[in-house]
Amino acid sequence: MNTHASELVELADQVWGYAETAFRETQSSTLLAEYAARQGFRVTRGIAGMPTAFVAEFGSGAPVIGIVGEYDALPGISQKAQPTKEPLIEGAAGHGCGHNLFGAGSLGAALAIKDLIAARRLAGTIRYYGTPAEEDIGGKTYMARDGFFDDVDVMLAWHPATNTQADMMSNQAIVDLAVEFEGRAAHAAYDPWQGRSAADAAEAFTHGINLLREHVKPTVRMHYVVQHSGDVPNVVPEKARVWLWVRDATTAGVEDVIERVRQIAAGAALIADTTQTIAQQGGSYELLINETGARLLDRNLRWLGPVEFSAADQAFARDLQSSAGVEPIGVDGSIDPIAGQEFEGGSSDVGDMSRIVPTLHLSVTTAPEVPWHAWPAVAASGSPIGHTGMLYAAKALAATMVDLFEDAELRKAIRDEFATKTRGFTYKAYVPEGPPPIPE
Repeated sequence: MNTHASELVELADQVWGYAETAFRETQSSTLLAEYAARQGFRVTRGIAGMPTAFVAEFGSGAPVIGIVGEYDALPGISQKAQPTKEPLIEGAAGHGCGHNLFGAGSLGAALAIKDLIAARRLAGTIRYYGTPAEEDIGGKTYMARDGFFDDVDVMLAWHPATNTQADMMSNQAIVDLAVEFEGRAAHAAYDPWQGRSAADAAEAFTHGINLLREHVKPTVRMHYVVQHSGDVPNVVPEKARVWLWVRDATTAGVEDVIERVRQIAAGAALIADTTQTIAQQGGSYELLINETGARLLDRNLRWLGPVEFSAADQAFARDLQSSAGVEPIGVDGSIDPIAGQEFEGGSSDVGDMSRIVPTLHLSVTTAPEVPWHAWPAVAASGSPIGHTGMLYAAKALAATMVDLFEDAELRKAIRDEFATKTRGFTYKAYVPEGPPPIPE
């Protein structure tokens, strides 16, 4: 791993600088795919109908161990790699979730295994999946739908975080909905009674959603934006559109909330005398935890020891926290216990993958306690703090993959647990038929 450390840091920093959003990660995916090809991987690009998705593979035969990498950024949070707020490019995107580290770190772990297979110290196939658009539609969902994970024995994933642990707690299932209302246009002053306002319907709908918040479980999250509700004040709006995400701890919980959402949309249309349609644009299952695999990850974390941050890293972290308005306590590289983890909000298309193949998930400290999906996390993701965490993650993942390649009984135990937990389950992707919605 140390042999390639400087190259991995350079890759992560280049992806950080590109800061490309969902399905636009052309430079980022090309950079990672071409690096993998130079290292001897067989690379296939444009999989599952996504130009920025790829698979890099080395070796042959069983077992097939996979690892995923992400590289999409978030819009509007551009930031320099410094502890005070200042955009790198005003209004541009930024890596506020550390996916620049995720993509390069996972590739580093795959590269370490590739070197061991090439040296005949391991036998089997290592496969790296370059997965776009996690922050939007979710590229892994289309890969899962199209069968790209079906022949993998065990899959690994990680995510940048403010703590380090083998994840034993799931995340939230999510469904993405577009709610549209259509009425009738009219002059807002001359004959408004002739109109039927889609904006009124949208307003009634969002009011209903906000009333619903009192009557859902604490694990539920609902967030929306009104994307369109008219163009000018003197025309009764004919069309309106609300974009809504619904999350809960389980897919069944999300389905229950969505049924209420459908009723609210129908009621809002009735109030305004409009029509309404609801389109399901995407979604992901909650992560299916594999306890056997999580305990393996935990053993390797404790074998490696805590993530070691320098005095300069700690000073940067405290300055960053002060600028972000949180307590300046520095960055914590200790390893959290595997038991007693608290449920946290957030969703990922890794959940879909975990319903196809047993998935082991790791969180590694790449930032201090600061707001995520915001400028402080962007700063940390481009700093030595992020680099240190990324390289640690690559080592932990590589060590775990060595165990998986060498120990057939361990693989069987992981797959047996997976088979028990998925008995009677049939995977169905929360995406519409047809190709992914690639922007022009």
